[in-house]
Amino acid sequence: MLKTAFISHPDTLLHVMDGNHPESPARITAIKNAVLASDLSKRLTFYDAPKATKEALLRVHSQAYVDYIIGVAPKAGLVKLDGDTAMGPMSLEATLHASGAVLHAVDLVMQEKVDNAFCCIRPPGHHAGRANSAGFCIFNHVAIGVAYALNQYKLKRAAIIDFDVHHGDGTEDIFKDNPNVMLCSTFQHPYYPHSGAETVSNHILNAPLAAKSNGEAIKKVFEEKFRPALEEFKPDIVFISAGFDAHVNDPLANLALTKNDYVWMTNFAKSIAKNCYHQRIISSLEGGYHLPSLSESACAHIDALNNQYD
Repeated sequence: MLKTAFISHPDTLLHVMDGNHPESPARITAIKNAVLASDLSKRLTFYDAPKATKEALLRVHSQAYVDYIIGVAPKAGLVKLDGDTAMGPMSLEATLHASGAVLHAVDLVMQEKVDNAFCCIRPPGHHAGRANSAGFCIFNHVAIGVAYALNQYKLKRAAIIDFDVHHGDGTEDIFKDNPNVMLCSTFQHPYYPHSGAETVSNHILNAPLAAKSNGEAIKKVFEEKFRPALEEFKPDIVFISAGFDAHVNDPLANLALTKNDYVWMTNFAKSIAKNCYHQRIISSLEGGYHLPSLSESACAHIDALNNQYD
């Protein structure tokens, strides 16, 4: 088995936007409980996430935005950042630990302490742009990890595979002018955030999918559009924005993926990493709101990360 890190922090449970919000602490609990109830618990190495430093945040977010988020964080009650995103008294701590999880994953993988990592974190991150929150996201954890890997370890190229049901608009905003980062994003379209379909770029590869698209549609895009570009790009490290809300049972969207499709996409990412001679993969939780399907799919994803390469 490969050495796989499972990185989280108790503060991820303390970010609450309101009592009925689908992006709830129960998402983390469901995944952790499923992992602990399976033989995965014996095969993973568990780590608590540190907090991200301000320096790490500023590699991808503007100074004004970072200062605003730190300054507006409430000591009580809720503060609305945008129509979909709010902060409570522990939200800043939670999102700093979420970003810190991805940073710690980079260190563990680059220092060869583990082969790959899954960051079980919230709030999610891929809608947060350089200077804005959006879609439940405050800081963009994967983007922060990518920028850290390129800066701290002097890597030349990083790839991001985003299979969340929503377009990774924040990630695109951050890296749209950086040819050293390739973003491959599948998403339901037309659908929130109503972006991505018109992007023309050699290193931002968006694949809008019609409602009810299933695993066969995903596989076609990955093999025909993403694989040739990624193999030519030859990333030194692969990040996954792992949203499980494209599952057929998810209430927030209308794609039709299953657990086996997430396994297939994970193995696709592993094949890209293997073909580029580095085999470094860091996965970070984004969406997924049907708890049984989320926990089942996330466990299958982690299990696939942990299995040996073919």
